[in-house]
Formats: sequence, structure tokens, C-alpha cells
Amino acid sequence: MTQLYITTETLEKKTKEWLEKIAPFNQHRMKLDVNHACLLVIDMQKFFLDPDSPTYTCGGKAILPNVKKTIEGFRKAGRPVIYTKHVHHPDKLDAGIMGWWWDGMCVEGSPESDIVEELYPRKNEKVILKHRYSTFYNTDLETVLRCMNIKDIVITGIMTGMCCESTARDAYYRDYRVFFPADGTGAINEEMHLASLLNLGFGFAYVTTVGNILSQLL
Repeated sequence: MTQLYITTETLEKKTKEWLEKIAPFNQHRMKLDVNHACLLVIDMQKFFLDPDSPTYTCGGKAILPNVKKTIEGFRKAGRPVIYTKHVHHPDKLDAGIMGWWWDGMCVEGSPESDIVEELYPRKNEKVILKHRYSTFYNTDLETVLRCMNIKDIVITGIMTGMCCESTARDAYYRDYRVFFPADGTGAINEEMHLASLLNLGFGFAYVTTVGNILSQLL
């Protein structure tokens, strides 16, 4: 099921192709309101970035440098970086339908559930534990965003069409402006990645690039 559709070396070229394909539908260009912006780093965990994992996301490896640059840019600008970890209780108390929908499960507190070292959160940065795709579902994200007076959300991480897209849609429903870098999220294959970019650009987000986001933070 997993297809190596991008590498760090081919990501820039592929991103240009994706943006060209979705351009007719990606019409809501926005400028980041830096003073009211935050970054979401979604599920960049060892469980999803290990090639031996049943839920290995190959696109995650290729975007690692870009996600790291985006984190550093937000930190330098003094803007919040919020992480998520998708985890479940060892006894599957919170699994529900996901307990049989997927092979394998990321167990809370296990070494595999941790965020990769390259992107590790600082002590003062919020880490949200979630049990479903959307970061908004039954978490305190909305409270945190309100307390920080956030209006614009930049979404990075994995998987493009699952947790990233679900979070982007839920953010839009709550009237947040969503910025979705095509080279800052990863999927298991190109078809799924491109389909999400098309859907999001049409109805939920401004699909852009990490470079464009970083240039606005300066």
C-alpha cells in the first residue's frame, strides 16, 4: 500500500506540479496574520515514520527537513508550536472502531509513540494526545487556541488525507483560517496526497508552501 512517491530531493519539484494541478481550485490566497498564528505539527511520531510499522507513512520522511524549518521559523518569530500525538490506551479502552479498522496501534507511553528526535518539542510547547484523526475531537485544542487568541493555523505533519485534512476541516468549521503547505505534509502515496490538496484548496484551506509561510514570518 505504501509507495515511495517523494524524497527530500524531489519534494520541491513535485510540490510545484501539485500546486499547478490544483491551481484552478486553490483560489483563496491569504496572507498570514503572524501575530495571531500558530503551527500545528501533527503526529510526527516514530510509530508512523518507521518503515517496519504497519502504518508507515513514507511521505513523512521526505518532509522532515521542511517541518523542522517551519518549527524553527515559528520559534524564532515567537509564535506557538503545538504538537499532536495519536495514541491509544494499552487495553484499547479508547480505540472503538479504530481498534479493528487499522492493523497495529500506537500505544500511549511506548517508545514508538514519541515524536521523532529531530522535531522534539520544547518543555514549554503544548503536546496534545488524541485518539481520533482530528486534533479538535475531544481534546483541549480549541481552548488553547482561544486562550492564545489564534486566528490563523498552519498545518504540517502526517497523514495528509487523514489527521491533517480532518484537522484542517474542523478548523475551518470553527472559522480559523487554515494554511496548508503542500510540502509540509506527507501521505502514503501521491494519489491520496494530491486528492487532499485538491479538496482542501477548493473548500477549506489555502494550499501553499513552507517557503511562503517562512517568508511571512520574517
